[in-house]
Amino acid sequence: MCLAVPGRVVSIIEEAGLGLRRGKVDFGGVQKEICLAYTPEASVGNYVLVHVGFALSVVDEDEARKIFDTLTEMQRLEELEGADDLTETGP
Repeated sequence: MCLAVPGRVVSIIEEAGLGLRRGKVDFGGVQKEICLAYTPEASVGNYVLVHVGFALSVVDEDEARKIFDTLTEMQRLEELEGADDLTETGP
């Protein structure tokens, strides 16, 4: 399964020579340099969906929040399933 994760654009780097648009994107406190070539409309403060280092689309803050909530819920379910596995195989 492929998963795109939302992040907020913190800064944009324009390289005249190569024509590649990049930016620093914040993922809940972790910042990564991301290719913004596919999202020329993205600006500082926007949320973008990122997959393997490429911003694929711009999303509004409400949509980004919904995705964060879903990812958090998925993690909780995974933790619960792990706890059930321990209970079933325990002594």
